[in-house]
Amino acid sequence: MAARRLDAEIDRLYQLPPGEFTAARNALAKTAGAGAAAVKQLVKPPIAAWAVNQVYWQQRDVCDALIRAAKELRQTHKAILSGKSGDLRAAGKAHEAAVEAALKAALALLAADGHPATDATRQAIATTLRALPADEPPGRLSRALQPGGFEMLAGLSIAAGTRLPSAARSASKAAAGASARPEKAGKSGAPASPNPREAPGKPAPRVDPRAAARAREAAARAARQLRDAEHTARREEFEAARAARDADKAARQLEAARQALAAAQQEFEDAEAAVSKALRLKEAADARAAAAEHALDAVRRAEL
Repeated sequence: MAARRLDAEIDRLYQLPPGEFTAARNALAKTAGAGAAAVKQLVKPPIAAWAVNQVYWQQRDVCDALIRAAKELRQTHKAILSGKSGDLRAAGKAHEAAVEAALKAALALLAADGHPATDATRQAIATTLRALPADEPPGRLSRALQPGGFEMLAGLSIAAGTRLPSAARSASKAAAGASARPEKAGKSGAPASPNPREAPGKPAPRVDPRAAARAREAAARAARQLRDAEHTARREEFEAARAARDADKAARQLEAARQALAAAQQEFEDAEAAVSKALRLKEAADARAAAAEHALDAVRRAEL
């Protein structure tokens, strides 16, 4: 099978309903020729990843808007870390709005395909959307994703004077202090000879490997703390939203119970009225029957 055709067939796999993926993948592997091994390794996406994939395949404009907002947010972070100005709040709000729009689209596509969206599925979709763009091809996610924290900015240079999280700021100071300390003197007590290429009077900068390692560890701790804080905030937001939904559901159930009670009370009153009317009709019928019997007795006596 030609590479271009195989690529299109793989795209089609990720557009199928979840229950059809495995059988279609195995059938494709039988006709894929040299690409059979790669096709067999394709993983069926979990339902959250499948929903995000469908946003790409069926509502490309929503997906493209999310990717643009994610890239703009990263560029804003990069600008600020390099000492330039940037509206991080506006970029963050735009990214969250794009995530919300994509989440609504994914949930609608799930519902249209007959898959109920549980709270866990909704949360997995939201975190996956926040983690885009991913290292997998768009529309072919094979797993739910987790958004990165401070590590997403790895490789970006930080300008002097830029404010960082406290742990990372401490690490930078430690590294700077280590760089400023001269190397230990030799056994003779004489300082190490300066680099002849350096300008007179300016010692060559030296970095203490241990201080640099401590700085890296501090930066890594800062990244973990930020990531944990982000996850905690999202979890609390998720729990608050679930509590609000539960309260709203309970209020609706209470109102429905009140209406059912009122309807039952009305039915009871109607039944009582019907019984009373039936008793009155019975009494009238009994009276008429008694009168007829009395008249019949009178006729019989007159005939005698």
